[in-house]
Amino acid sequence: MFDSRLLGLILVFAPLSILSFGGGQAIVPEIQNQAVAVHGWLSDPQFADLFAISRAAPGPSSLICALIGWQVYGFWGAVVATVAIYLPSSVVVYFAAGWWQRNESSPIRSAIERGLAPIAVGLIFAGAVTVLRATHAGALGLATVIVVTGLLYFTKLGAYTLMGSVALIYLGIHEAMPLLAG
Repeated sequence: MFDSRLLGLILVFAPLSILSFGGGQAIVPEIQNQAVAVHGWLSDPQFADLFAISRAAPGPSSLICALIGWQVYGFWGAVVATVAIYLPSSVVVYFAAGWWQRNESSPIRSAIERGLAPIAVGLIFAGAVTVLRATHAGALGLATVIVVTGLLYFTKLGAYTLMGSVALIYLGIHEAMPLLAG
């Protein structure tokens, strides 16, 4: 018998698959809403942990769907969530690509390109805000995000250099706190 939790995974991830303009990162706010607030599959800290794992692991950002599926129903939950997040958008892209190639100079194609770009950027920004809220980031966390984002954008520093530097700074702060308190 097909478990209702597996059906729930399909009903959450299949529609989001179609809406994932800008990649998997664009649908993170709604994934968080569905997994935490609507279905109660995860708590905010659990979602933040799974998000961190999905971003640290190699592969697409939508890996978080498989991790949520695993939490909900083990191996089969991961399989169902993965198929649900990839299959609908893949079918749409397959058919849309043919039209896209045949209508290279179409004004409709140009309008779609111009219209979807700001939507994708907005959805990605909303995803970042959602993850920050889920982690309950304090002033130090928010300041770190702003500084690191600026450094990544305006300098040639690599992400790994910045991650290592931030880790060392946080370790220093963590070690200094007992000394300052006592």
